[in-house]
Amino acid sequence: WASPALPGAVHDVRAAREHGIIDALAETGINCWADKAYQGAGSTVRVPYRGRWENLSERQQAVNRSHARIRALVEQAVAALKSWRLLRRLRCSPARTTGLVQAALCLHLASSD
Repeated sequence: WASPALPGAVHDVRAAREHGIIDALAETGINCWADKAYQGAGSTVRVPYRGRWENLSERQQAVNRSHARIRALVEQAVAALKSWRLLRRLRCSPARTTGLVQAALCLHLASSD
């Protein structure tokens, strides 16, 4: 799923709230693993523990490692989108950008198992 495009200055948490993603996750009780920027987004949005690695307890380090493994799947999808260089020099309206990103994701899903 790719949300409609917003101006580049919009923070990820604000975009997720505007598109109703955080409310939808809370209503359905679905957990979501996000990066530290989503701190305080809601009870179903899981973020890693903050702080320097050496200051975290063994349990917190283990949770952060597990969190990173789950998020790696998302990061691979974003890297695939960036490798197509689709968005680097795009000079069209955000409405068209949304369609291009959705098409690229469909092609990516069709080409992968």
